[in-house]
Amino acid sequence: MIDPELLKIMCCPETHQELRLAEPALIDKLNGQITAGNLANRAGQPVKEKLEGGLIRADGRFLYPIRRNIPVMLVDEGIPLADDTKSPAV
Repeated sequence: MIDPELLKIMCCPETHQELRLAEPALIDKLNGQITAGNLANRAGQPVKEKLEGGLIRADGRFLYPIRRNIPVMLVDEGIPLADDTKSPAV
């Protein structure tokens, strides 16, 4: 999905922390929340489009969605992750 070399140079647009790919189980869980209408982005807007994948900030607090194989690296589009949805560090 994301070229490993590209992932090495990408960073959070807000904090410049490293990013890692989200585990498929987390994406499935978030997509379930999207289907139920229970997921909002950082700007407080409901997330309506299912995720193909995501990039998690190093501190595990936010996920940047991947749609149509393109990471959406906008701060307001970041999805806050609750403590129980954080993917463990790889």
